[in-house]
Amino acid sequence: MIKIKKYAAIDIGSNAMRLLIANVVEEQGREPQFNKSSLIRVPIRLGQDVFTTNRISDENIDRMIDAMNGFRLLMKVYGVEQYKACATSAMREAENGVEVAKKITEKADIIIDIIEGKTEAEIIASTDLDQFIEKDKNYLYVDVGGGSTEFSFFSKGKVIESKSFKIGTVRLLNNIVSDSVWEEIEEWIKDVSSQFEGEITLIGSGGNINKIFKLSGKPQNKPLSFSYLAKEYTKLNSLSYEERIYSLGLNTDRADVIIHALKIYKNAMKWSGAKNIYVPKIGLSDGIVKALYYGKIK
Repeated sequence: MIKIKKYAAIDIGSNAMRLLIANVVEEQGREPQFNKSSLIRVPIRLGQDVFTTNRISDENIDRMIDAMNGFRLLMKVYGVEQYKACATSAMREAENGVEVAKKITEKADIIIDIIEGKTEAEIIASTDLDQFIEKDKNYLYVDVGGGSTEFSFFSKGKVIESKSFKIGTVRLLNNIVSDSVWEEIEEWIKDVSSQFEGEITLIGSGGNINKIFKLSGKPQNKPLSFSYLAKEYTKLNSLSYEERIYSLGLNTDRADVIIHALKIYKNAMKWSGAKNIYVPKIGLSDGIVKALYYGKIK
């Protein structure tokens, strides 16, 4: 006899907000299954406000409240038992981030936890990566967001080192990432990579790499090569913003940032010596659901 529980995760990022509703299927004597029931993405680019003015604008606060009211009603319709809302780099860096979180609680009855980069990396690392990670191999997991990128090295099936850097697609779009940040990331990746014997394989997550993978037409269990990623980067760079929307069918809020995401993944592969990148459909929201279910977060 199986039992199904409903959990939800809200990921308030720098480029968009997401609501994931998941079914947790329990059966005695077996590991629980985490199945996505619904994923809703709302393109509210908080990073555009915060990384240029240090504040979330009144317009986007109103949009966030409307979105959160919608999320709350959807969770009610789906019969969600427990939820967790996490905000990342944009809200934690906004001068009015805490104030906005309180306002949303008052207006939409959604409690928001503004998490640090390290916590974000730990939650992401708690996703179902075990089905992609082989115990005798080394991996670098890269999750590219709008305001920050989380890196986690895995060896022998365990997290060895994790670090969050203030580099993301919206920051790069606004030309507010200095060369020193790139140099710091390169130095860190090369330093940690040198500690491992054998080849390192990348695992990438985030909406942009998911889109690149979908466009490749490859089966889910097959990786993309470094040369393929490099070619796609060159190809997308040669297209105008309008051409990326019309020819590739990209959303308007994806077409302007996808090149910047590719640059981060491409450099991570180059600096770690990785020849391939796997793209499982997992991210922060998946990690929130799993961590919530196992009691790792409240």
